[in-house]
Amino acid sequence: MKVLHIVAGDLTRGAARGAYWLHQALLELGVESKIWTNSRVTFGDKRVISILKTEKDKIFNLIRDYLDLNLQRFYPKRKRVIFSTGFWGVDFTKSNEYNEADIIHLHWINGGFVNIKHLKNITKPIVWTMRDTWPFTGGCHVAAAVNCTNYINGCGNCKQLNSGTKLDLSRYIFKRKQKYLPKHTKLVGISNWLTNEAKKSKMFKDFDVRTFFNNVNSKEFFPIDKKTARELLRIKTDKKIILAGAQSLKNFYKGFDKFIDAIIKLDKKKYLLCFFGDLDKSVPDCLGYEYKNFGFLYDTLSLRLVYSAANVFVAPSIMDAFGKTLAESMACGTPVVCFDATGPKDIVSHKVDGYKARPFDTSDLANGIKWVLNYPEYDKLCENARKKVLENFDSKIVAQKYIQLYQEILNQ
Repeated sequence: MKVLHIVAGDLTRGAARGAYWLHQALLELGVESKIWTNSRVTFGDKRVISILKTEKDKIFNLIRDYLDLNLQRFYPKRKRVIFSTGFWGVDFTKSNEYNEADIIHLHWINGGFVNIKHLKNITKPIVWTMRDTWPFTGGCHVAAAVNCTNYINGCGNCKQLNSGTKLDLSRYIFKRKQKYLPKHTKLVGISNWLTNEAKKSKMFKDFDVRTFFNNVNSKEFFPIDKKTARELLRIKTDKKIILAGAQSLKNFYKGFDKFIDAIIKLDKKKYLLCFFGDLDKSVPDCLGYEYKNFGFLYDTLSLRLVYSAANVFVAPSIMDAFGKTLAESMACGTPVVCFDATGPKDIVSHKVDGYKARPFDTSDLANGIKWVLNYPEYDKLCENARKKVLENFDSKIVAQKYIQLYQEILNQ
């Protein structure tokens, strides 16, 4: 069985990293897996084929990315959130890797990497892992975050573009996807919420859509003794640590404003706040807490240390397709507090390995933080968190489900 994964973006970050972990697990389980990508990082893996071989390739990649993301500029009242068109890309169906593959597995394909029109050229079985809402919308990646369900009826009058008309860019993109996406494509949502939204959409209402949770490499994310982790991070305090982090805490759908509203309800003298990711430093400066900002963490070791040093990880997202940082924290034995909504609701078991607050009640979010930090059997929460990941989100567990799907497709 030969599987070719089509993966846009840096393999060390976000959705692409989850795809790479899946690739590794499939290899361990005997599947001939390859990745076709525009990532500059390949980890020296000969089975990862990057299209960025020359300086010319890199320049054209940047141009395609710019064009793909900037057509929305024609809508001056738009919300400043990622919006992709799928108008530009490199035709992977002309590659040797495509010719050799039995199955084509799409993941996150945006940033000018894949032109949706090229999908019509695929003559092989297709699996598409949806890592956000883009596959079934007219361009937006975080539909719920802008309180929009227009994808149910085919988009148009886009709330993210704030277009005010049904015949807008989102409507055109939606119809273009419908035209070129092969009907035999098997869709996989990385959370029950994402799968259910896809099934509601006009795009995928007649498609085979199922849920396989996003995966975490539990060999890379595992618990480190909290005292040791703090020493290595040069954190000198006896206070309990509240951690928050994401690639960009500035993205409004990550709910950082909800986090701020919650922690101002807590005793500032009792806790140390820690952050990672892109953060406006002026925000924690005004809170009155002792805090430490680690900035953007590029390597797994640093993330593992930060997760392990913390007593609780708070993920206040108002929309996440899954919530990989939650699973990473739990893999490191640190309980999580989140809202009982969208992707995160699948990850945390309420008062078993964390706390799920009422959406989007910041008082209950604060209650959840206090509940975790003061729970008399805190060590049990940590054990349960690690166990939840090993049993549900570990890369090999998820890879086995994909193998079953591949076999099902090939046997049809």
